[in-house]
Amino acid sequence: MNREIAVQSPGRINLIGEHIGYNGGFVLHGAIEHAICITLSENGTDTCNIRSDNYRSGFSIALDSIQKSNFQWHNYILGVINEIQLLDGGRLRGFDSTIKSNLPMGSGINSSTALECGMAKGLNELFDLGLKDENLIKLCRDAEHNFLGTIGGFMDPFAVLMGKRDNLIKLNCRTLEHSYIGVDLEPIEILLLNTNVSHNLADSEYDKRRAECSEALEIINGGRNEYAYLCDVPLEKLLRNKLELPKVLFMRALYAVEENRRTLRSASLLENGDLLNVGELLYESHAGLSNLYGVSCDELDFMVEYSKQFPEVIGSRMMGGGFGGCTINLVHKKRSKDYIKNITLAYYKQFNIEPTPMIVSIGDGVRTKRG
Repeated sequence: MNREIAVQSPGRINLIGEHIGYNGGFVLHGAIEHAICITLSENGTDTCNIRSDNYRSGFSIALDSIQKSNFQWHNYILGVINEIQLLDGGRLRGFDSTIKSNLPMGSGINSSTALECGMAKGLNELFDLGLKDENLIKLCRDAEHNFLGTIGGFMDPFAVLMGKRDNLIKLNCRTLEHSYIGVDLEPIEILLLNTNVSHNLADSEYDKRRAECSEALEIINGGRNEYAYLCDVPLEKLLRNKLELPKVLFMRALYAVEENRRTLRSASLLENGDLLNVGELLYESHAGLSNLYGVSCDELDFMVEYSKQFPEVIGSRMMGGGFGGCTINLVHKKRSKDYIKNITLAYYKQFNIEPTPMIVSIGDGVRTKRG
């Protein structure tokens, strides 16, 4: 009888620490309970058959002829299969898989990473490959680098694979050293508001921001290689170098240095149960992302600014790469329904678009169950 594996692979949220991964700083993130469900079973052939219930379509591919597809969701899976083949020397065999997701695409909760990590961990268990979560994090990052050509980091797969219920992960993106911070949000809950817009700038501007940060660091170092990453630069040092940096590069560097400090401060506040001041840091984070880092948009700025009228919202900011996607909001539970109604009406009046709300809780990382 063929073995079967059922996988629950979650999305993730980043409370604070946006665009910090490639700048060598800290993020404060975790998995959520909304997930992609994947079933995997051996089929006794050398062919992989994958079907998505959401897309109502699927594809088949032989293990000895893995190549890129014209459909991006195929490539997230193919990249993982390809990387396992390279890493494991061919212990992978044919399988059938069905995928069903309740993670909205393009909302900043990394449905693509959930798909990659869920597939990687499921195949690892189905074929007893013996890979640890730390190996799978690197494998998923490498799959994006080598197969999809995406310059990503460890941050997203780390949260999806290593998430822990009711805990956020304080992750050093350079060393991958991490600790768990227990989070009691009561009487607050996390509300994501999807703007339902994408301005198609995220990829090109992401690469541009990385380049700008590298250039700023090079000028600050002055050929001495004193600092490996922007987040290593003390704020006082950056301010002393202000006149040496072009205005735009100074703004990018200032955001990175200040956001790293905000993340570390937020972790300390959460450990002491001080949600109110964490909320204020979320507002500061958004101001930096919008005014210094230049990755927000009118829709995101409207949502964050609108929230300031309501005392039940203690913090709000854009989440993810920017130019669309979600805001993450800390809202009093008893008033969240009313707030959703208010912001839905206001946002529709302003942009003729309905936002999509999603209340999330912090959950476990990828889970598997043998059938």
